[in-house]
Amino acid sequence: MTAYSSKLTIHFDDDPWPERVLDCRGQLCPAPIIALGRHIGEVAVGELLGVAADDPAARHDVPAWARMRGQEFVVERPAEDGVPVYVVRRIS
Repeated sequence: MTAYSSKLTIHFDDDPWPERVLDCRGQLCPAPIIALGRHIGEVAVGELLGVAADDPAARHDVPAWARMRGQEFVVERPAEDGVPVYVVRRIS
């Protein structure tokens, strides 16, 4: 089950932080990628969607998914608990 997390409130001066983050902790790929594909349409074009995923494969899979789907991989940043959050901007 993928959930939105409102607990992730880390902000970086130079890097954008998404309003919405999919909580995919404990899920193995391809589950975080499937969740990203299902939910990217719920954000407006130009907005950011984050994926918090502790599966090491997500580090490669999220940017690859963004390239293949014509979206923009923006940044990888740690959440408050240290789990990577992969940020994607919806382009289309």
